[in-house]
Amino acid sequence: MTALRQRMLEDMQVRNLSPHTQTSYVQQVSRFARHFGRSPDALGPEEIRTYQVYLTNERKLAPSSICIAVSALRFLYTVTLQTAWSADAVIPAPKKPQTLPVVLSPEEVVQFLDCVTLPKHRTILTTCYAAGLRISEAVRLTASAIDSQRMVLRIALGKGQKDRYVMLSPKLLQILREWWRRTRPRHWLFPGDRPGRPISRSAVEQQCQHARQRCRIPKPITPHSLRHAFAVHLLEAGTDVRTIQLLLGHRSLATTARYLRIATTKVCSTTSPLDLLPRPIAPAVPPASPQPF
Repeated sequence: MTALRQRMLEDMQVRNLSPHTQTSYVQQVSRFARHFGRSPDALGPEEIRTYQVYLTNERKLAPSSICIAVSALRFLYTVTLQTAWSADAVIPAPKKPQTLPVVLSPEEVVQFLDCVTLPKHRTILTTCYAAGLRISEAVRLTASAIDSQRMVLRIALGKGQKDRYVMLSPKLLQILREWWRRTRPRHWLFPGDRPGRPISRSAVEQQCQHARQRCRIPKPITPHSLRHAFAVHLLEAGTDVRTIQLLLGHRSLATTARYLRIATTKVCSTTSPLDLLPRPIAPAVPPASPQPF
C-alpha cells in the first residue's frame, strides 16, 4: 500500500465514511492512476479532464457512475492532497437525468413474492416491502432488532451511518417469528454461507431476478423496487410525506416528495380541464367521400 493510499484511507476513516464508500473511493482513484500509469499526486486538472472525457466517450458510463468517480477524485484532491485549485470547478459532476422509478402494483407485489421459491430470500424481500428497507439494511437485521412490544424494527447504522425505527406490521412479525423458529439464527437474522457473516446482497438480488423471470411481470424488478412500492402504496393510502420520509430514512424531504409524481391518487385523481368545459367537444368527423355512383 502506497503512502498516498494510506493517507486517503485515514482521511476517510476520521470522517467516518462508510466502509462501502471507502472501498468505492479507493477503487475509483486506483483506476484513475492506472489509466495514466502515474501516481495521482503527479496528475493535475488536464489529466482529470482527459479522464472524464474517456469515461464519457469511450467507456460510455452512465452519469451516476461518473459521479462516483468525481466524488472520489474531489475527496482525494480536496482533502488528502489539499490542492490550491478548486476541485469543484476542475472536476465537474455530470447532470443526472431525473428519472422516476417503475412501481409495482399491490397485486404485482403478491405475484412476485409468490414466485420467490427459497424461504430465506422470500422473507428478506417481504421485509423490504413491509418496512421499506434497503436491501443492505434487510440482510443485516439481527433478532434483537425486532421489538415486538413496541412493534418496531430498529435499523442500526443505515445509509449515512444513521439509526432509525420503522414499523413492524403484525403480518411481518408473524413471518419473522416463523423464520426464527425454523432456523434459530444466533446473531444475524439471515446468516450467509460464510460463518459469522450475514447473507450477501448479491445472493438476494440473484434470486430476485430468478423470481422476476418466473412471475413474467414485464417491469424491471430489484429489491429496491419493493422499497419504492412501499413508499408509493403508503402515499396512495393517505400517509403524509413527512412520515414516509422518516420511515425511509431520507435526509431530504425533496427525495421523498418525488413519489408524489408517481402516486396515482395524487396524479390520476386530478380532474383534467377538458372534463370541466361547459359542453363536450364533439369528435371530428371526416368529410364523406363522394359516391362514384
